[in-house]
Amino acid sequence: MIPGFATAEGTARYRQRFPQLAQAGHFRRPEHVPGAGELWLPSIGLGTYLGEPDDAGDKRYTEAIAEALRSGINLLDTAINYRHQRSERNIREALSKLMDAGVRRDEIVVCTKAGYLSFDGEMPADPRAYFLKEYVEPGTLKPQEVAGGMHCMAPKYLADQIERSRRNLGLETIDVFYVHNPESQLGEVPHEEFRKRLKAAFEMLEKAVAANTIRFYGTATWNAFRVPITEHEGMELAEVVELARQAGGEQHHFRFVQAPFNLGMPELFALRNQHLAKEPGTLLEIARRLGVAVVGSASLYQGHLTRDLPPFLGERLGMTSDSANAIQFARSAPGIACALIGMSRREHVIRNIEVGGHPPTPPETWEGLFAPR
Repeated sequence: MIPGFATAEGTARYRQRFPQLAQAGHFRRPEHVPGAGELWLPSIGLGTYLGEPDDAGDKRYTEAIAEALRSGINLLDTAINYRHQRSERNIREALSKLMDAGVRRDEIVVCTKAGYLSFDGEMPADPRAYFLKEYVEPGTLKPQEVAGGMHCMAPKYLADQIERSRRNLGLETIDVFYVHNPESQLGEVPHEEFRKRLKAAFEMLEKAVAANTIRFYGTATWNAFRVPITEHEGMELAEVVELARQAGGEQHHFRFVQAPFNLGMPELFALRNQHLAKEPGTLLEIARRLGVAVVGSASLYQGHLTRDLPPFLGERLGMTSDSANAIQFARSAPGIACALIGMSRREHVIRNIEVGGHPPTPPETWEGLFAPR
């Protein structure tokens, strides 16, 4: 496995190889984030969620990942359950080729997730029998730890998934590990039990940091931070960070959250559903105060924002296509460290990185999109 992890020196070296992108503001540091604030992150990251779990999809993703790393995108996002572990393995294949071509491990931020029960390579003929044999019989998880028939964040299970992800990725150390959609358990377990489960997961992840198998951890969510906390999937970031503090002390390593942010889902900026010291604020505001980096996912809303956008968006955001304007909106949001875009083909990377060559939309212009028209 490839040793090392992303560093301030390495990501700065990577940034220096792309002076035009750097000058345009494509790279930024989450300076408010203890421990990770010196990393240079790209304004656009590569996601690996969509696509068929087949050999043709593997080839396309491997080519896209390699093109991204050659083009100025040094943050890769995946999950063990994406395409039945194939997306992680595509990252390994691309990295192994590029290491021979001069790209260094300390220049690249690799993020993955676990929580959902994951298949291996393809859908088994009998999923229930597969999980019994693979996870239940060896004692990796207990059936009562699984919520909704598909989600588990028990420490032993997450530890197992980290080891599988390390092998899949070919990396000794994962830069950012997310607990994947923990809010999906809130529909089945009482809030107090949910807190216990999340704290236990964080305690295990702090041990993983100490063992150098991961560097930082967080939560990758879908609804948790976009809905009022009165809804059953709503989560308070301050409460989550407090659990991390209880698990790891003041120097805990909960430093990242991931949540959807796009033109159709702007709640991280627009909804004051979070609280800190009883004062309300948006997720982006509270995350900054708590020292947490926010990575926006679904920047193109799985392709829904690539066409038929209102013309005024192009006038304000300055791009020449709907997809480019959607990307510009997501990457320019005050407080978004990186906007993820699913890029399963090399041509997607070539097209999307062009947006990174433009300066982010100024905050006053960007925020003006929310003013009444």
